[in-house]
Amino acid sequence: MIYLDKALLSDEIKSVFFSCDLEKCKGGCCVEGDAGAPLEEEEISLLEDYIEEIKPFMMQEGIDEVEALGVFDYDADGKFVTPLIHGKECAFVYFDAGIARCAIEKAFQEKKIPFAKPISCHLYPIRIKTTPENDLLNYHKWPICQKALVKGHNEKTPLYQFLEGALIRKYGRTWYNKLVKLLR
Repeated sequence: MIYLDKALLSDEIKSVFFSCDLEKCKGGCCVEGDAGAPLEEEEISLLEDYIEEIKPFMMQEGIDEVEALGVFDYDADGKFVTPLIHGKECAFVYFDAGIARCAIEKAFQEKKIPFAKPISCHLYPIRIKTTPENDLLNYHKWPICQKALVKGHNEKTPLYQFLEGALIRKYGRTWYNKLVKLLR
């Protein structure tokens, strides 16, 4: 385990090689699973504030779901998550050439909103469990990401490098630079 400024990271952040391969996995993490993407409370407020700017990039089924439920739902543990369409894909998904993509991220790329997407999506395949003392960052192993492991191995991209932008977004540049020094 690696400890850095109230964050406890699994060793896999250095030892696992990972690089998303959307052409092969087709964005399966947005359509598979038993719950939506974890949301932080601040993200719910942002989604509520900017939902009208996000809707033009959503599928009609997702819009219908959000209009019926709101921008969040609860998982089996009572945690905030994105709503799902018919218990399957995220309500914020849309498809482009057969690849599941994020309407929130698209709205950000089009400069319609000031945030990229939920941090849990940006950090995937790392999942964070927050305790009163620490954030626990663990690698989430999922068979649909097998191609990302192959691509990451071929490119020699450790997980922490693949997630550089997301880790900086969550913890800051100084924290990330300290992490890199610890892992070398």
